[in-house]
Amino acid sequence: MKLSMPRFDQAPVLVVGDVMLDRYWHGGTSRISPEAPVPVVRVEQIEDRPGGAANVALNIAALGAPASLVGVTGEDEAAESLAASLRAAGVKAQFQRISHQPTIVKLRVMSRHQQLLRIDFEEPFATDPVQLGSDVEALLAGVKVLVLSDYGKGALQNHQVLINAARQRGIPVLADPKGKDFSRYKGASLITPNLSEFEAIVGRCADEAELVAKGAQLMAELELGALLVTRGEHGMTLLRPGHPALHLPARAREVFDVTGAGDTVISTLAAAIAAGEELPQAVALANLAAGIVVGKLGTAAISAPELRRAISREQGSERGVLTLEQLLLAIDDARAHHEKIVFTNGCFDILHAGHVTYLEQARAQGDRLVVAINDDASVAALKGPGRPINSVDRRMAVLAGLGAVDWVVSFAEGTPENLLRHVKPDVLVKGGDYSVDQVVGADIVKGYGGTVKVLGLVENSSTTAIVEKIRSR
Repeated sequence: MKLSMPRFDQAPVLVVGDVMLDRYWHGGTSRISPEAPVPVVRVEQIEDRPGGAANVALNIAALGAPASLVGVTGEDEAAESLAASLRAAGVKAQFQRISHQPTIVKLRVMSRHQQLLRIDFEEPFATDPVQLGSDVEALLAGVKVLVLSDYGKGALQNHQVLINAARQRGIPVLADPKGKDFSRYKGASLITPNLSEFEAIVGRCADEAELVAKGAQLMAELELGALLVTRGEHGMTLLRPGHPALHLPARAREVFDVTGAGDTVISTLAAAIAAGEELPQAVALANLAAGIVVGKLGTAAISAPELRRAISREQGSERGVLTLEQLLLAIDDARAHHEKIVFTNGCFDILHAGHVTYLEQARAQGDRLVVAINDDASVAALKGPGRPINSVDRRMAVLAGLGAVDWVVSFAEGTPENLLRHVKPDVLVKGGDYSVDQVVGADIVKGYGGTVKVLGLVENSSTTAIVEKIRSR
C-alpha cells in the first residue's frame, strides 16, 4: 500500500470525551519499607501529561493538525495543569467545570522506567449533557472530523445527539467505545474497539473468519460505516460493508508501554481522514503510529517527523534511490532530527576507487549524503557520443549500494543548480582541482549561509581514462 504524509495542517478535528490528568512520580528505590514488604520510592520528579480524550487531542496537535477539545473537569489544580499543557500544545480546550467534583487523575509511581503502582482519583461526572451538546454544536462548523473518546467516566451521556449533529453536517464520526452497550454508537462512521472490547459485545472469536463474520453482523446492527478492531501483537483488522477485510500486522519493533496506544490510533485516523486520506491508508498510518508509541514510556504523543520517518521506512526511502518529492520529505525529517545534509553531484558513469574514496570523504562532512547524478541525456551533452556507458537507473543503483551514500536522485539539466535551490544542503562538496568560487551552485549555497568544500580526487582514477583504456584494447 502506497503511503504518503497527509496535509495535517488542513485537517481540523474536534475531540469530545473523558479528559483526565496522567500524573507521574519518578524516583529511585534502593530499599524495602520496614513497615511492609514494599519498595520505598524517593520522589525526585513530578510530571503531568494530558490523558484520555485530552491525550487524543494532544496527539492530533502533535501531528500538526488543528485540534479542539470539549470535556468535563473539576475546578481544581489538576484542571489547571491540564488546561496549561493543552494550551502550550496548541489545543483549543473547552471544559465544563464542575466545582464539587475532582478532575480525574491517574497517578503512577515510577522507578527505573518501571511502573510500581497506579492510584486513580475519580468519580463519574454529573455532566450537563445539554450544555455539552451546545458546546459541541458551536464548534462543528469549523471541523472535518468528530472524535468521541469514551472512557466511561460520564462526560459522554448523549452519544446519539452528538453523532446525529455531526452527520447532519456531513462530518464523519469516529468513536473509541467503552462498556457493553455499543448501541449508543449507532450511526458512527467508524468505531475502534480493541479485541477484548469487541469480544465482550459479540462473544469470543476462535479465528479471523469468525471475527470478520461477527464484525459484519455488528456493523449491520449498528449501521456503522466501518469497524476497526485493534488486536495488540496481531495488528488490526479493518472491516467495511461490501469490502474484503483488511488485516494489518503489528508494526512495533519493541513494546515498552501500551498506555495510550488506542488514543494514538484514533487520533491518527481522525487527522488522516480529515486531511482527505482514504480509510485503508488512514488505518495503515494509524498502525505505523501505534508501533511508534508503544515504544515510549507512559502516555505519549508522536510527532509529525516521527510519523514521516516511519512512512519513509515503510516505502523504502530511508535510504536509496528517491524521487525529488521523496528526497525533500526525507530531508525534512533528517533536519527535524538535527542532521547535517551534504550534497554532491556528478555523472558517476563507471564507478571506480576514486569515486568511492571521494564519497566517503564527502559523507564525513555531515550526517546525510545526497548524491545527484546527471541523467543520460545530460551526460551525453557533457561527455559526447557514446556516453554514458551505464544508464541512469544502473548508475543510481550502484551508488545507492555504497555505505557512504544515503540518497541518490537524478536531474536532467546540465547543472544541479535547480536541485540545490530545492534541497538547500548544509554543505556542498565537489571533487577536483577547483577553487570554491568555481564550483557550480556555490553562490546559491553560500547565499543562504551554507558551506562549500572542494575535496581532492584519488590520482590515476578517472572514468574517461578507464573508457579510453578499454577502447584501446
